[in-house]
Amino acid sequence: MPNLGFLVNPYAGLGGPLGQKGSDDPRLVAVAQEGGTPLSALSRAERAAAAFLQSSHGHTVVTGPGQLGQSCVPSAEVVSVPDVTHAAADTRAVVEAMQGRVDLILFCGGDGTARDVAAANRTGIPVLGVPAGVKMHSGVFARSPERAGQAAAAFLNAPGHPVELVEVLDIDEEARRRGRLSARLFSVVRSPVASGVRQNPKAGNGDMVAEVDAALGDYVRRMRPGCLYVLGPGTTMSALKDRLGGGTLLGVDLAQDKDIIARDLSEDQLLAHLEARAEARIVLTVVGGQGFLLGRGNQQISSRVIERVGPDRIDVICAIDKLNALEPQELTVDTGDTALDARLSGYCQVATGPGRRQVVRVVH
Repeated sequence: MPNLGFLVNPYAGLGGPLGQKGSDDPRLVAVAQEGGTPLSALSRAERAAAAFLQSSHGHTVVTGPGQLGQSCVPSAEVVSVPDVTHAAADTRAVVEAMQGRVDLILFCGGDGTARDVAAANRTGIPVLGVPAGVKMHSGVFARSPERAGQAAAAFLNAPGHPVELVEVLDIDEEARRRGRLSARLFSVVRSPVASGVRQNPKAGNGDMVAEVDAALGDYVRRMRPGCLYVLGPGTTMSALKDRLGGGTLLGVDLAQDKDIIARDLSEDQLLAHLEARAEARIVLTVVGGQGFLLGRGNQQISSRVIERVGPDRIDVICAIDKLNALEPQELTVDTGDTALDARLSGYCQVATGPGRRQVVRVVH
């Protein structure tokens, strides 16, 4: 009977709501431990584990101690880790201990965790990621925790299930904080073939064509006086912000009366601004190649922020070529709140040009 290796980086994704563009800074762990910050990675890991156990044919689960996996699957076999440091060394130690004992590693984290898993996985065990980080450019991640757990069970339930090579990408967080993307390939790993389960690697920017630029101009002309606009990250949004006085490329900014009034805000800062405003809207673009609207690089726009603004008050602007290049041709939301994700699913209109809209399916 094949075994599952289950690993959690409990501090993955901490930097997202704080507007930190990543979670690799060890100071974030200290802040989380002192302030009792909720660890969203643990709830995501629990969702993936529940989906796996529901679909599994009784496979043994091998995991790390405590928050490294055991807290999510109490019945699992626990590998020995010398010292839990709440750092990358924990991930590598658990993966090293799993060598020769498991047939698939299901890990919960972001691109940094994927790098550590790949580096320690010396025997080439197939891997699959549960999305829980801020940066998830790699193609090794499933589109949701539930899909990750179900795909892991399907892989172990079917001997001889095929695998394919996928890229592990990561970016320089310090460069990202300065507003510059610097992504590169770190490794190639084997992962289960699962159509529609894994997200595509993030595509490069190239959407600033005349039509979408005109759509931005049209949107600015129609902005309502007094309304607060929450502007997400990305090159399309950066071009919109340039029309309003200039904002950040990778942060979440605020605009009112056709002017940027605050830049690079955290979740709590957004909520504080929204408390004083009766009317607000959220403006987003689409992550190229992946099709994500929420949950990838814009975790500051959390479920609390969305509920405060209103799930029906979200505008999407995207170049038609980027939409047409998506495979499958659908948008994905992954806020961490499954009930909200279900409410956001269905269909939405995407502005692709001046007066032009394309209706696109939204899934979670």
